[in-house]
Amino acid sequence: MSTTDLVSLRRDLHQRPEPAWREFYTTARIVEELESRLDLDELHVGPDAIAGEHRMAVPDDAELSVWYDRAKEAGADERILEQLEGGYTGAVAVLERGEGPTVGLRVDIDALPVEESGETGHLPAAEGFRSRHEGAMHACGHDAHATIGIGVLEQVAASDFSGTLKVFFQPAEEVVGGGKSMAKGEHVRDVDSLLAVHVGLDHPTGEIVAGLDGFLAVRHLEATFTGEGAHAGGHPEQGRNAVQAMATAVQNLYGIPRHNDGKTRVNAGVVEGGSAANVIPEEARILAEVRGETTALMEYMHDTARHVIRSAAEMHECEVAFGIGAEAPSATSDQRLVSIVADVAGETAGVERVLERDELGGSEDATFLMRTVQENGGDACYVGVGTDHPGGHHTPTFDVDEASLDHGIDVLAGAIERISLEGV
Repeated sequence: MSTTDLVSLRRDLHQRPEPAWREFYTTARIVEELESRLDLDELHVGPDAIAGEHRMAVPDDAELSVWYDRAKEAGADERILEQLEGGYTGAVAVLERGEGPTVGLRVDIDALPVEESGETGHLPAAEGFRSRHEGAMHACGHDAHATIGIGVLEQVAASDFSGTLKVFFQPAEEVVGGGKSMAKGEHVRDVDSLLAVHVGLDHPTGEIVAGLDGFLAVRHLEATFTGEGAHAGGHPEQGRNAVQAMATAVQNLYGIPRHNDGKTRVNAGVVEGGSAANVIPEEARILAEVRGETTALMEYMHDTARHVIRSAAEMHECEVAFGIGAEAPSATSDQRLVSIVADVAGETAGVERVLERDELGGSEDATFLMRTVQENGGDACYVGVGTDHPGGHHTPTFDVDEASLDHGIDVLAGAIERISLEGV
């Protein structure tokens, strides 16, 4: 793909951002592009790309239907859309080129529930490719990731690569809900080496991080408190206040002791309940997350958080029910692949600086795929492609420097070719 084609594709995807499991237009557009540009050996779409029973944080049917119809109205290929019904989004593209290792590349494709800036200083607004979906935005660069995945396939197809390349176009990263479904699918089982990629992360255009580490294991936690409603003025003693239980839980969650073994995090991101100022609320809800530097530390935070929440409910004579939340483990990039990526990046035009390693400092469900490959005897590496972004990740003014598309494609394609030369 030419640079012009890459930019055009990325901007098309940017205009139609779709949150987790709603990536109908995005998946269809990726499949259309792959079918028109490449003679792939296999292309698995929707249910064939993932283990559907392992999807996490899937929205309800009504929500999925809204986004499905929106993709159809936008002109997405209905032949492809039919394969994605029910929120079975994503794709796996397979390129076979004789004997050699099986190399995987994971790119994520979903967007965030963020309202994109309309200010004239924001490039997508100024140049006419701002999000057309109010309340949704590619605020983390996944439009660039999908574009890079297609570019890598095309570049590797034209190279002397020997082996099998699989590109995983993964849905639902932002809710850590899609990685497990791809890791549990059949396509990752024979992968010898896996690369994953992310743009930005506060690294400027022209900088490559050969191996990112410091992934915090994460688990989402939903708790619904049930009490008993009453008139707040007339008979407050007859009520059991669910919001009071929720508020106590929130306060105490932030009081969970930190752990000597490493970093731990907790956040109550959504708190809601009640209907009127003069009604003692009978129901309230918390959507929280816990993180840990290791999966064991995340489990410590999760177990303690549940104890805190149960205790708050008991204190205020309420019941509490827990929902099953999405999660992702921690992972580490393997040195063999880190060295290959660093060497290739050092020889790549436009790359001005190479960092061998850095810490992500957040969570990512690519770790499911990384750990699966590692547990099967292979190796994995998470690569950072620097891009200047005027706003921080997950903010209304986030954007990517489109020059970084070429950097990402050249480094990843070059690393994949080098892996094939070295063998397993």
